[in-house]
Amino acid sequence: MSDLPENDQHMPLVSHLTELRTRLLRCVAAIFVIFAGLFAFTQQIYTFVSTPLRQYLPVGATMIATDVSSPFLTPLKLTMMVSLFLAIPVILHQIWGFIAPGLYKHEKRVAVPLLISSILLFYTGMAFAYYFVFPLIFKFFAAATPAGVEMMTDIASYLDFVMTLFFAFGVAFEIPVAVVLLVWIGVVDVKYLKKIRPYVIIGCFVVGMILTPPDIFSQTLLAVPMWMLFEIGILFSGLISKRERPDETPADDHNDQPPATQA
Repeated sequence: MSDLPENDQHMPLVSHLTELRTRLLRCVAAIFVIFAGLFAFTQQIYTFVSTPLRQYLPVGATMIATDVSSPFLTPLKLTMMVSLFLAIPVILHQIWGFIAPGLYKHEKRVAVPLLISSILLFYTGMAFAYYFVFPLIFKFFAAATPAGVEMMTDIASYLDFVMTLFFAFGVAFEIPVAVVLLVWIGVVDVKYLKKIRPYVIIGCFVVGMILTPPDIFSQTLLAVPMWMLFEIGILFSGLISKRERPDETPADDHNDQPPATQA
């Protein structure tokens, strides 16, 4: 008897592809619906995102647009990216809906909390970057401006810079989810993660050095949360490992399969 969920045994490839197309269209539709709702506020959104820099500009200095179309296209581009970020719960829900029929019940019990946690942690990472990291970075850049040089940042360059950091911090805050997944699928175990802890700490400070200005305070501000998130991942991985039964065999999953669907 096969250990695969029955859904994967009976649903033909064409049905899988059709469902995948439908879910991808829903993701695209969700992004454009959010974008349509935010379109009227493109200028306000850019003003909000640029606040961490503008508050540290010298008196009388402003941001500039070096391209003729930048005053219109840059806020529009930002609004599209914001729409994508806001649609992440919908996108992940569609991904979950696609893969869930092929999972066993005990896999779903782990996957659902990981899915929700990944969404919350991604948004937390972006908020951490905006409210804590950006002020430090731009304060440092403003203070480090050479004498005789007026700090006037191009709005398109600023957008590229902050979106890179938003994404980097959002992904960095996924560390607990990544750690739990690695332990859950058997790539590593908790003992090994504890063994490499010193190397992980060094790696966190190296990442902090790359993503933040060259001062120990802002480096620590990123490195320490990443380290703490790694420790949280180890903690939850240990809890999952304790719940697993060592005498569990693949045969136990026959009663754990989702009901079959008709092709």
